Amino acid sequence: MGWVIAILFGSAVVLLILSFLKTAQSKSNIEQQIDQVTFTLKNEIHELQQQIRNIELDAEITAKQSGAMSGPSEERLLLREVLDMHKRGYSNESIALKKQLTPNEVDLMLLPYTANKGERSMVAQ
Repeated sequence: MGWVIAILFGSAVVLLILSFLKTAQSKSNIEQQIDQVTFTLKNEIHELQQQIRNIELDAEITAKQSGAMSGPSEERLLLREVLDMHKRGYSNESIALKKQLTPNEVDLMLLPYTANKGERSMVAQ
């Protein structure tokens, strides 16, 4: 009778350990799935933010050029990148270094987009 109780007790301990291991594995699988969904959502959000930024910059460029688009799309892309870097706080010199332009070229590219801000502040004072 003692052997039977010992065997039952031993099997109960083994089953308890197995249940803990199985629970840990299922938690690990769920955590991996949550991480995967989180990364996917972060990537999608980043892509949407980039698209929104591009649309805003395109709208500003188009408004400044009053709908006349005479330059090729490569120039528009460069102007978009330069304007984006300017709006994010890069100096004109650092933009020139990153885009392999002269600071004077960057100043000329940004002139239509920065001149209005100064004029508005002068009127307000």
